[in-house]
Amino acid sequence: MHDRKPVESWLTDMDGVLVHEGQPVPGAPEFIKRMRASGKPFLVLTNNSIYTPRDLRARLARMGLDVPEQAIWSSALATAQFLADQRPGGTAYVIGEAGLTTALHAVGYVLSDFAPDYVVLGETRTYSFEAITKAIRLINDGARFICTNPDATGPSVEGALPAAGSVAAMISKATGVEPYFVGKPNPMMMRSALNTIDAHSESTAMIGDRMDTDILCGLEAGLETILVLTGISTRTEAERYPYRPSRIVNSVADLIDEI
Repeated sequence: MHDRKPVESWLTDMDGVLVHEGQPVPGAPEFIKRMRASGKPFLVLTNNSIYTPRDLRARLARMGLDVPEQAIWSSALATAQFLADQRPGGTAYVIGEAGLTTALHAVGYVLSDFAPDYVVLGETRTYSFEAITKAIRLINDGARFICTNPDATGPSVEGALPAAGSVAAMISKATGVEPYFVGKPNPMMMRSALNTIDAHSESTAMIGDRMDTDILCGLEAGLETILVLTGISTRTEAERYPYRPSRIVNSVADLIDEI
């Protein structure tokens, strides 16, 4: 691997890297504290489109992680930015929650079920069959299909829940139209994050716990990639992929002294 420039900016996934099953990962509060003290640009990334940055800041604060709103980047924000770039001042029929609707309103989008430019599918705690049916009919009538992220399932106390990727597959089966996924592993998510903090790929590192989303996304965006072993992927599983992270560490606690 060619020599990289020193890391001047950091991107990090949230679940499995900073928090795990509602608890902070050991060393994560100190990692964020050091990051903030360093003055280096950083963003906490999440594919979850349910929550606004303000909501996520409050959730992280309850776990002892002091992350500013402006340092949180979600698939909802990336989706809103993508649509604003593609079709400024457009209209969308949205299946999702406040994180997504707030982001779309902020970029000047009008939410409508009358001949919208887009059907935008995000995460929600309660997918409505009526809303899914409406989305199918609007796509059949010509609306473009966007999905915030391809995750097939999400976690809950009771077990796995169907997530946006699964619902998107149902809509695609009914319409014959595949969505454009904005969130990880689309490098679009990384590029939009880099632009948000005015960072460059050559001097930015991506920390993640999943080989198939975080590491793949960072790799394709040209970032240094660091796999932590506090979430989904194990060291053994990482060896099975045709691509590799730049390096593997046990947790973000191992990175504190580098900041």
